[in-house]
Amino acid sequence: MLVTPMFPLQVAMLPGEELPLRIFEPRYAALVSDCLAQPEAPAFGVVLISAGREVGGGDMRSDVGAMARIAEAADLGEGRYRLRCVMAERIRVVEWQPDNPYPRAAVEEWPDEPGDAVDVDAIRDIEDRMVALFERIAQARGAQVVARDIVAGADASGDVAMWLYALASRLPMGQADRYAVLAAPTAAARVAALSEAVDTVAAMVEFQLSE
Repeated sequence: MLVTPMFPLQVAMLPGEELPLRIFEPRYAALVSDCLAQPEAPAFGVVLISAGREVGGGDMRSDVGAMARIAEAADLGEGRYRLRCVMAERIRVVEWQPDNPYPRAAVEEWPDEPGDAVDVDAIRDIEDRMVALFERIAQARGAQVVARDIVAGADASGDVAMWLYALASRLPMGQADRYAVLAAPTAAARVAALSEAVDTVAAMVEFQLSE
């Protein structure tokens, strides 16, 4: 079981997304310094803060997240860093360790569990509904967009899990819905969570436009 540095955020990050960070708080400067000293690819875990704030501690943390692999790092001096990270495999926290000097946890990789077969047509339906949603938003704003381009290429990897994560990353939904997509135990459950999130965003948009 891996004990890894952890970076709680107020965003539920999804595998495949990029995560830019500016580090200035001393405990996270220590985290980055230790990660960059790793002999292999430096990485740390990222989980959603369910209550509280990133700075100063005292937060409540979710138990499902993803590993952030540091792709680029710039040492700005005086304990400050600029990072570009890429979110990788999903993880599940087994046990939180003392925050000394920064958050740490024993984690395990959590691939999708076996479940019902995923209906590709159901994912294509989600894509179509997202396109209709983006067109509705653009129309209300008087903007010109090619909505299909926003979802295009999400399935380029041929991996259903990454396809769903990529679609979710394009949807302007709340953190609770993002976390529901991330924490879905199976691919089929993720399809259902993403479909529900599309409905929620569409209903919110229609409500706002009706006011």
